[in-house]
Amino acid sequence: MSTDKNRATAAAILPLVGGPDNITSIAHCMTRLRIGLRDRTLVQDEALKALPAVMGVVEDDTYQIVLGPGTVARVTPELEALVAEERAAAPAPATPAAPPSPHTVTAEELAAQGAAIKQAQKAKNSTPLKLFLRRVANIFVPLIPALIGCGIIAGLNGLLTNFGWLPTIVPALAAMASGFMSLIAVFVGYNTAKEFGGTPILGGAVAAIIVFPGVAKIDVFGQQLSPGQGGVLGALAAALLAVYVEKWCRRWVPEALDVLVTPTLTVLISGLVTIFGLMFLAGEASRAIGTFATWLLATGGAFAGLVLGGLFLPLVMLGLHQALIPIHTTLIEQTGYTVLLPILAMAGAGQVGAAIAVYYRLPRNGSLRRTIKSALPAGFLGVGEPLIYGVSLPLGRPFVTACVGGAAGGAFIGLFNQLGSAFGSTAIGPSGWALFPLLNGKGGLGMTIAIYAGGLAVGYAVGFLATYFFGFTKQMLVDLNTDPEPDPATAAATDPAATTADGTHGTDGTPPPAPAKEPAMS
Repeated sequence: MSTDKNRATAAAILPLVGGPDNITSIAHCMTRLRIGLRDRTLVQDEALKALPAVMGVVEDDTYQIVLGPGTVARVTPELEALVAEERAAAPAPATPAAPPSPHTVTAEELAAQGAAIKQAQKAKNSTPLKLFLRRVANIFVPLIPALIGCGIIAGLNGLLTNFGWLPTIVPALAAMASGFMSLIAVFVGYNTAKEFGGTPILGGAVAAIIVFPGVAKIDVFGQQLSPGQGGVLGALAAALLAVYVEKWCRRWVPEALDVLVTPTLTVLISGLVTIFGLMFLAGEASRAIGTFATWLLATGGAFAGLVLGGLFLPLVMLGLHQALIPIHTTLIEQTGYTVLLPILAMAGAGQVGAAIAVYYRLPRNGSLRRTIKSALPAGFLGVGEPLIYGVSLPLGRPFVTACVGGAAGGAFIGLFNQLGSAFGSTAIGPSGWALFPLLNGKGGLGMTIAIYAGGLAVGYAVGFLATYFFGFTKQMLVDLNTDPEPDPATAAATDPAATTADGTHGTDGTPPPAPAKEPAMS
């Protein structure tokens, strides 16, 4: 049944993105189906957004359809299979573009504004630094499922250890939780070489030097190396160096000798530089990152949380949030969790609170309210794109007030870090309620869950209040508080006069002149 549903979703998506001949690549991350397109004009955005399984669409270097965690991993192979089948049979004709929607302030128009903002921001983000950060993010995103799985097992293992339950199972769980993290440098090296155009296995081979126990016998700068020194930062740098060495060899080594000489020189040169330079330097950098994060939250936790929680969504828009991924991974390597992620997750709480306020402030905008109702469950689980690009960002002021909610939630969690109750997430990727199983900290599981839940509550509440009272101008309420296709239930509940013969009344929220018991608008 589930397979049929996922295949039906894929079958519905395929013609709306221009058919199989318009697709150049198919991939997915935690929540999004990422499709490479030949002709962007063949995509029917509004029809895609109307599909029950689609939470939203985002334009970046690929066309991204938000399906949510779990669903995207099942729909992607179904879409790949459909594309292969239709290409083998016959090229499918391009579906004509959808006719333009009538000019009115609806959820669809706001979504189009959000897409335009996203496209403009994408153009601004296409700088060498941001493109490099995007490629760095591509190295770590494929590792997230393993980080999540091992992180949850680590939390379960800690719970069993604390309660003294199933002592024979605890060592096995510890091995499962720690095995991936002990070799994460190898996976980072493999993905780095793959992303930057080298031979992936050579990147992994060079990065494996970092975790090899035998490096403990080597002295560098008067210090003995330790296995794992430099962590993911060292692995990334080592594999990147290997890519450049390999490309140099491909250019100068004769073809007859290439298969022997190129891999040997790549591992030899990159390995020596890694052992006698990169491991030490990356180790110092990793140590500095951990020390700074601990100091920042211990001394200025509330203020640091306010800044991080409030600015995270603007960082996402600027493309700078990708620089945080290797920092998160480094902190998880060092302490077992990243203290930054729960604070940054408060940005999503602010978005949820803001969206609920928009819902109540615009009782007559049925199309926007339907968008919010469909996107809120995903928002609670940390998938914020539908709310951001479909609601708050195109509206403008609600995006700012949502950031205020994120700042308040971040300050709440930062304050408890400052008071000594430091905690974090054992993996990256999930947010919102989905982060609960991954929490770990010094104060015990109960205290950790209570603080995080309190932060979410603060983010929801402040995001709601800030948006309700400061998220709209009077003119915005007049322009937005109308809909040619109102929600019938909402219209009946909030405005009985909406069903009269002429079907009209004041759009500024004033009651109609006819005597009727109309509830006051919020």
